[in-house]
Amino acid sequence: MEISWVPVGTPLPTGAMQLAVTPLGVAAASYAGESLAGLPVGVPRCTDERKVEAVRGRLADYFAGRRKEFGLPIDWRFASGPHRTVLQRLLADVGYGRTITYGELAARSGVFEDVTEPGLAARTVGQMMCANPLALLVPCHRVVAADGIGGFGGGPNGMETKRWLLTLEGVLPPTLDWDGPAGD
Repeated sequence: MEISWVPVGTPLPTGAMQLAVTPLGVAAASYAGESLAGLPVGVPRCTDERKVEAVRGRLADYFAGRRKEFGLPIDWRFASGPHRTVLQRLLADVGYGRTITYGELAARSGVFEDVTEPGLAARTVGQMMCANPLALLVPCHRVVAADGIGGFGGGPNGMETKRWLLTLEGVLPPTLDWDGPAGD
């Protein structure tokens, strides 16, 4: 499968991330070492210094507030069918500092045109965001509920991570204990 992993230190409440890289690009991203597609997260480590530097550098610039897009190639191997369609629509339509509701993303994706049960498409998009194999790079943190912030995966500190990312991007105002670049 030609997958290797790049560990990346982050200021996120979840701590370091692991990103899976392939010859095609980044194929997966894991908060706090959570399992992905049955792969042993973190093994083997990437030894291609060009890839390691690109991934670490771009994420460091994002977390420092110097980058709004990662510009890394994406390998979509772990997302297919409607899930991939929804994730690609999210990546294309919802840029830095913007949000979209689960229902709006469902409608924009075109995947749920035949769904008639109220709320089902939005709930399904919520499940798709929780199963996003490319967390952060495909910004599921920008997908929110119609009446609030919504949910988030990412382990036990997932909601704090979503709030941290939305604060970094200027969607939420910083709190007094904010430790991101705006508080420096």
